[in-house]
Amino acid sequence: MPWNWQHADWPNFNYDASAMLALEQRFLQASGELIGAVRHLSNDDSSQLRIELLSEEAIKTSEIEGEYLDRVSVQSSLRRQFGLTTDDRPVRPQERGIAQMMADVYRNWDRTLFHEELFNWHSMLMAGNRHLDTIGGYRRHEDAMQIVSGRLDKPTIHFEAPASLRVVREMDQFITWFNQSRPNGPFQLPALTRAAIGHLYFESIHPFEDGNGRIGRALAEKSLAQNVGQPSLISLAFTIEINRKAYYLALERHQRSLDIDGWMAYFSQTILEAQQATIDRTAFFIRKTKFYDRFRGKFNERQEKVVARIFREGIAGFKGGLSAENYISITGISRATATRDLQQLVEIGAFTRTGERRHTRYALYLQG
Repeated sequence: MPWNWQHADWPNFNYDASAMLALEQRFLQASGELIGAVRHLSNDDSSQLRIELLSEEAIKTSEIEGEYLDRVSVQSSLRRQFGLTTDDRPVRPQERGIAQMMADVYRNWDRTLFHEELFNWHSMLMAGNRHLDTIGGYRRHEDAMQIVSGRLDKPTIHFEAPASLRVVREMDQFITWFNQSRPNGPFQLPALTRAAIGHLYFESIHPFEDGNGRIGRALAEKSLAQNVGQPSLISLAFTIEINRKAYYLALERHQRSLDIDGWMAYFSQTILEAQQATIDRTAFFIRKTKFYDRFRGKFNERQEKVVARIFREGIAGFKGGLSAENYISITGISRATATRDLQQLVEIGAFTRTGERRHTRYALYLQG
């Protein structure tokens, strides 16, 4: 069976636009909810939320490709990108590069797409890479661009992209489509429709030697931001990484045909889940901010350390709740001191307590 780009009608994708109407409406409604949630944040809180969401996206979009980054270094680099105070910790090129790209996507969401923007993103991502022939430009090698897995002597070919000689022509066509399909463009498309087609389209060209997944997801973020009319901060990579196998299977399945109803449904649902994840994480951030406002100056150093550790676990918190043993492990103190600390946290209303004796568990008390 030929690849999608080998079909005579490429790149004219076929899908049922009517099936997208309800999904598009859900996206617009949730976009309004998210905009409303952050409207009343202070400038400092808004900046911190932006750093937290962008750093999580940077880390997760890299993890999808099997690259694991240091969270603190990524956040430090992002803070530097936005002119915020930070420390002078050393940051590896890959952490600095992904932070630069995420900041650029955020700041320049409304900018018309050009080849040069993609080249800049690629240069940022590949800073320090000594294994690629071309950095900051489209691939030029003569070998087939294939996505493979399995044994070297018996590989499984999941996809083969157009030959390098075709890439510039294909990307000229893609960039024209991207710019003309934006709001107020001559062939404007709704948000989910445009992002879904754009991501599959770009990944099927696979124009770079490496970094196509990360750049393709950045383009989806740019596309959504343009349709919403402001930076989206949608947790797309965060959501994809939870079930990356489904993401790769969906791409592989729909890179052999121009009939993409299944892809449209999958990617649209993924965006909606990512949007809800952003809404949930924003609400959690706001509750965390209010929590610290209520208890500022009321915790000792040990309690501060434990509270910060629980917040790092995110919305779910400690699996099964915080135990006295967890508290002792984090702080390195005696059981008697841990018991007094925990009791005080319950008494002042910072923690809730459930269970008895060895089944006693504690959780943060976060008001809505």
